[in-house]
Amino acid sequence: MSVFVHPKGLCESDDVGDGTRVWAFAHVLPGARVGRDCNICDGAFVESRAVLGDRVTVKNGTLVFDGVTCEDEVFLGPNVLFTNDLRPRAAIKRGGDELLTTLVRRGATLGAGTVVVCGVEVGEHAFAAAGSVVTKDVPAHAFVAGNPARHKGWVCACGQRLDASLACPDCGTRHVEGAKGLVTAP
Repeated sequence: MSVFVHPKGLCESDDVGDGTRVWAFAHVLPGARVGRDCNICDGAFVESRAVLGDRVTVKNGTLVFDGVTCEDEVFLGPNVLFTNDLRPRAAIKRGGDELLTTLVRRGATLGAGTVVVCGVEVGEHAFAAAGSVVTKDVPAHAFVAGNPARHKGWVCACGQRLDASLACPDCGTRHVEGAKGLVTAP
């Protein structure tokens, strides 16, 4: 296996896993860490100190800036935007230690046009609806929507909304409350 870079794409990082595809007009800067079997679509941008796990999808026009870490199997819909500076000023160039980090846990989905304000954690298998503005931590398996994003319900790892008993109507998985959201029932 190897890394595929479209002739009109630019991948300057030496730390990209086998099977990853970088499509036209996408740009991965030197120093970015990208896992195996990722799909970085047209017009996406991955900055130097961003980290993408294995099997991450970065759809068209998505911007992943320094300080953002996406664990394995994260889905970033079209035009997702991460921030990393709560006090941006054109005349002030903040260093890496001054930028806030963001963590998107394994299996989470950020729908099209989601904005993630820096300094938050999005829990495992959480789901932010299209157009959400995430300004605070999102628990595992939470479904959030709106501006600012508010908790609207729960979702299974398969993506289906959970019923009141926290059971998935599609795959039958049962969930219980844990310290940081829902977990799969034993």
